[in-house]
Amino acid sequence: MNIKQVVVSGQNQVSLQDVDLNETLGPDEFLVETECTFISAGTELANYTGKEKLVFVSGSWCAYPWRSGYSNVGIVRKIGANVTKVRPGQRVFTFGPHASFTRAHQGAMVCEVPAGIDPVLAAASRIAAVAMTAPLVAEIAVNSSVAVFGLGMVGNIAAQAFKVMGCRVIGVEPNASRRRLAEKCGIERTVGGTTQEVHQAIKEMTGGTMASITVEAAGHSAVALEALQATATFGQLILLGSPRVPVQGNLTDMLSDVHLRWVTVRGALEWCLPTYPAVGSKYSLYGKQQTIFDWMQRGLLKLEPQVSHRLKPAQIKEAYDGLLNKPDVYTGVVLDWR
Repeated sequence: MNIKQVVVSGQNQVSLQDVDLNETLGPDEFLVETECTFISAGTELANYTGKEKLVFVSGSWCAYPWRSGYSNVGIVRKIGANVTKVRPGQRVFTFGPHASFTRAHQGAMVCEVPAGIDPVLAAASRIAAVAMTAPLVAEIAVNSSVAVFGLGMVGNIAAQAFKVMGCRVIGVEPNASRRRLAEKCGIERTVGGTTQEVHQAIKEMTGGTMASITVEAAGHSAVALEALQATATFGQLILLGSPRVPVQGNLTDMLSDVHLRWVTVRGALEWCLPTYPAVGSKYSLYGKQQTIFDWMQRGLLKLEPQVSHRLKPAQIKEAYDGLLNKPDVYTGVVLDWR
């Protein structure tokens, strides 16, 4: 069958193309007609601009031409003979691409979208799944103080998640509009300014101890170094963003600080979690998504203020360039395929 799909063909080159999709399903596959997809400003823009060097490596997961997207909400239209996890007519969330139809495998992550959740926000919840990994890997004590560095959508939602889990959260962000958006989403304490001003503010807010948990959510090594300096002795530094930009510095200074103050550094890439519950793992991608939908239904997680644009798939170039060049305006973009 002929479908429409977003294809990144080279650096800063993206378009909606006609693509052939084989609709003959394997026994464990199902076909989804897409309603909404959400753009990941981190991963997708890194590949779109060529900041991710693997786009130039033939055979890599994101090599050009790359069929982008990994947040898809749609209706199941057809299932294979052995499929038991979904049924025709069911609205589901998958890691499918930006495409009008997508084939999925029931061994991959699929989760029913609860009734009452807008498909637009269900698609946007994909970024919540990225952010939620930070509190999952952290060791959270009662009334922990948490400083989240970077209040883009990932950092904003991570801050919300730590708050839901009972932490005293501080959002750190140089951009005033992002601080205001975080405050609108329930993060009452936000700070900006120079590194010295930020550290002084965190010191005052924590009674001089600094934050027991800091989260680097900007994907920049220099921000991680700043967060480390704001981490309490015996505290934890969570690396939530994926560092992609080289930074010059003294590695010994950083390791010495970690060593002398017993700071624990934890990675929080979500792909290390199993897809479904497994022996030996407390968490899974599926369980995380169920929690996110539950929090959304209970009004604990605020995503709607962060969705600034609902565009048609043919506007994908506008969407990518807006997210890249006007991040204060394009805070979150949904592609509506309906």
